[in-house]
Amino acid sequence: MKKQFALIAAGLAIISGCADKNKTDMRPAFNAEKVKVENGVLTPEILWSFGRIGNIKVSPDHKKILYTVTWPDIEKNSFNTDLFMSNIDGTDKKRIVPSFKKSWTLSLSFGIKKKATDDGENENFSISDVNWRPDGKKITFISNKPGSKQLFEMLPDGKEVVQITDIPDGIKGYKYAPNMEHLLIVRDIKLDETPAEKYSDLPKINARIEDDLMYRHWDHWHDYKYSHIYVTSYKPDKLITDATDIMEGERYDTPLQPFGGMEQITWTPDSRGIAYTCKKMTGKNYALSTNSDIYLYNIDTKITKNLTEGMPGYDKNPVFSPDGLRMAWESMPRDGYEADKNRLMIKDLETGKVIDYTANLDQDIHNPVWNLMGDALFFISNHHATEDIYRINLPGGDIHKITEGVHNYTSVIPAGGQLIATRMSMNMPAEIFAVNPIDGTAANISKVNLPILNKLTMGEVEKRWITTTDNKKMLTWVIYPPNFDPRKKYPALLYCQGGPQNSVSQFWSYRWNFQMMAANDYIVVAPNRRGLPGFGREWTEQISGDYGGQNMQDYLTAIDTLAKEPFVDEENLGAVGASYGGFSVYWLAGNHDNRFSAFISHCGVFNQDMMYTTTEEMFFVNWDLGGPYWEKPDKRYDFSPHLFVDKWDTPILVIHGGKDFRIPYTQGMAAFNAAQLRGIPSKFLFFPEENHWVLSPQNGILWQREFFAWLNKWLKEGEN
Repeated sequence: MKKQFALIAAGLAIISGCADKNKTDMRPAFNAEKVKVENGVLTPEILWSFGRIGNIKVSPDHKKILYTVTWPDIEKNSFNTDLFMSNIDGTDKKRIVPSFKKSWTLSLSFGIKKKATDDGENENFSISDVNWRPDGKKITFISNKPGSKQLFEMLPDGKEVVQITDIPDGIKGYKYAPNMEHLLIVRDIKLDETPAEKYSDLPKINARIEDDLMYRHWDHWHDYKYSHIYVTSYKPDKLITDATDIMEGERYDTPLQPFGGMEQITWTPDSRGIAYTCKKMTGKNYALSTNSDIYLYNIDTKITKNLTEGMPGYDKNPVFSPDGLRMAWESMPRDGYEADKNRLMIKDLETGKVIDYTANLDQDIHNPVWNLMGDALFFISNHHATEDIYRINLPGGDIHKITEGVHNYTSVIPAGGQLIATRMSMNMPAEIFAVNPIDGTAANISKVNLPILNKLTMGEVEKRWITTTDNKKMLTWVIYPPNFDPRKKYPALLYCQGGPQNSVSQFWSYRWNFQMMAANDYIVVAPNRRGLPGFGREWTEQISGDYGGQNMQDYLTAIDTLAKEPFVDEENLGAVGASYGGFSVYWLAGNHDNRFSAFISHCGVFNQDMMYTTTEEMFFVNWDLGGPYWEKPDKRYDFSPHLFVDKWDTPILVIHGGKDFRIPYTQGMAAFNAAQLRGIPSKFLFFPEENHWVLSPQNGILWQREFFAWLNKWLKEGEN
């Protein structure tokens, strides 16, 4: 269930899960000043009005920043994306709109040329993967304006838009070689036969025929295509219509499905090689393993070499030192364990020597990036439920924490004498900050959402250390309602985290938003229970095989501790959560000893037997449950929530998405049906077109309305 980058905006995706819905058009830029806020209260509609920053790129001369801001359009149930450019300190901010006002010639993929005109009025088109050309003279981006997604270039002011590629069926990503002599593009290639092709006399059949695993992934079916890298010569004045597949005939994907982006593919600094992340397995082997590797393709010899051969876990996201002599990347040591320690590895490409520079750091690292001199790297790491920027000096390997505070940094880019980073907290969506690399002081240079945030009253966020049943200290966030009055009594919500190895850190969510819960006059109790990173590997790994054990005691300890406070209404407590948090809610429903008066489970596991044989990435259930239920390893399946339904006695709201293939929606239906058959007040909120998350604006608002309607009914209105 765990994917750490699911909480973080991917570098090249405008917004996770809905990039295809984002639209950039000729409309006026969204004006955050016009968002209405009454009495400083956060509402679902306001929550879904915040701009979402992404695609941050620093110009080659380190003087300018490009970034996108995606705004939900609630009325149209879609997204609009604005492109901005500013100085490196945030000054001189300008909106950049690609200008297609002049006539332009489109060479269609089947060879017929068509004259098209565009007056720029009321024209919608998508824009994504914005970047600087290596020489800094042009801005590059992907747009679907020709009808399929193609690569374009334009001047930094948005003028002189030129189409660069016209590839059949479009492209998904691209990167220029540093010397600009070549271009790599990522596109899908169909290699497998469909049932309709196999049975050509049945042209209207709608069926799938499977004979191996991994036929679907998270929220989509395998569509007989594979994501490959193509390379071609680049000339600014020549339309690219074809390219060479460097993975010809291989039934593998790069980037990794389903969340990998262009951070998994890069050029070597000398422009002669392409390094890419790939798990070169298919079917059952793919489903059972996390063993991805980093491959290096030489564009001169056409030879591909495995740079991480013999390393059994995830190896991904290669970054080369400026001189090209070393490669750093993220690596996990064990096969089949997606929550393993994420290490910083560096390989000397001349000697082949590999060093784990985080061997003595009991933390995960993410998003490593070289400094301009090549004698240090910066990375993000979680410690005690906050994510900060660290620096590792080479060759010695001493590590220094640069930033400190109650926040999450999610990305970092060296830019001259400072760092450009994204930062969020429970009180603020992601913004761009300029960070001093010496003392960690930071300044918000994007200020996208300040016009809305300045009108809101946020609740206080408190850090508490609570003693667990086995006498350990557990960090628990307590979020209080705005204008909190300690003389009053408030209902409280126990927040159960997903993953099960995702930190309850200072994240901002558009569903599990703690300030949204606090604004509805609930005290939120969010423990970093056993299994969550940021507290050492022993703490993280304890949960595997012990789903109904110590971490459940941690939950109960947290809510029992807060329930003793005079301002908490101990007669009106609720428990809510998604994914593994949804499993936790189902388990607590049969094991809570009358503590709770309401439950909400989103996309949770109800029956672990069902989960094992209906999920898709088998390595997850194999590791955390120890193998198939028919082998009953260590009786780990005895924790399955469905075994405790006879003890259910509390109202429960069940939420699930129809396209959730990690935890199929029948899990939610089974839980709801069981509650109905038991005569327990219950409701099923089903989203046929959503997946493990709820990504569209109107569905997101509906989610919030139903969420609080349920809690208010059973925790505030005295109907329990």
